[in-house]
Amino acid sequence: MVPTRLKMGDEVRVIAPSTSHSILSKENIELSTHRLEELGLKVTFGKHVNESNSLMTSSIQSRIEDLHEAFQDENVRAILTSIGGYQANQLLSYIDYDLIRDNPKIFCGYSDITALSNAIYAKTDLVTYSGIHFSSFGMVEGFEYSLECFKKMFLDDSLSMEIEPSNEWSNDAWYLDQENRVFYPNEGYLVINEGECDGTAIGGNLCTLNLLQGTEFMPSLKDSILFLEDDKLTCPKTFDRDLQSLIHQPGFSGVKGILIGRFEKVSQVTNELIQTIIHTKKELSQIPIVANADFGHTNPMFTFPIGGKVKIKIKQNEVKITLFK
Repeated sequence: MVPTRLKMGDEVRVIAPSTSHSILSKENIELSTHRLEELGLKVTFGKHVNESNSLMTSSIQSRIEDLHEAFQDENVRAILTSIGGYQANQLLSYIDYDLIRDNPKIFCGYSDITALSNAIYAKTDLVTYSGIHFSSFGMVEGFEYSLECFKKMFLDDSLSMEIEPSNEWSNDAWYLDQENRVFYPNEGYLVINEGECDGTAIGGNLCTLNLLQGTEFMPSLKDSILFLEDDKLTCPKTFDRDLQSLIHQPGFSGVKGILIGRFEKVSQVTNELIQTIIHTKKELSQIPIVANADFGHTNPMFTFPIGGKVKIKIKQNEVKITLFK
């Protein structure tokens, strides 16, 4: 199921199924709301978004109530997560997947939200989206690419979109200091294995996706193209073993290609180490693989459909990524 695209006047509900919305600054909330309203959208918030306990999240009951209410409300056309975190997978066995299946709509977020997005797709066949949070709209500089990709995915009537690499990228605590930003020129993709394929997009944050292994919430890998990224807590050794764990999943032989999102600088996962890690795994030797794509925990990022169709063409002098909406 592909949810209906947005149009002027549609309501977007913001919920906090991971870390509490209360950690966001007043300035972030105001700018994020303003930017969405500039797109002609109406912004509303779940009733429990600001609840916070010692783990900086709200109770399972509160988060489930906001999630269910957002899907059930006929006026809501899209659901944006406030921010990521660590506790989203607490919710998986409490979700009413029949309710979601009967009320399909856009659900978008990244990082810890990977658990929810992939589980919802696995349980309902509803295409979900890995893309910017509500809080991402509060970035003053360096947000144009992310915003344009969001608009193309959700507000444009075309049936597909080509992903072009960003001109520059950043990896800083912009939410703490909007004035002193560092931007790096984008040196382009790292081509590891050439080839062409098409398939179903699965993935997001690798360590979060791996939380679904061995459960009913793990989506099928048959005819899939994996989108994999990780955050500042990873390093070359943890990326290697997390990727190996995914390779050991039943049905991994059905994976047709892999796109790897740009790593954060602190992870020290260099181009050379990415290639070394990939080349140690015989299961990956015959499928197209490219790294340094614009998604993950650096900025900017494109939005991609989990459960949606993707086509990739990878050559040393050309990388073409087509997302079908």
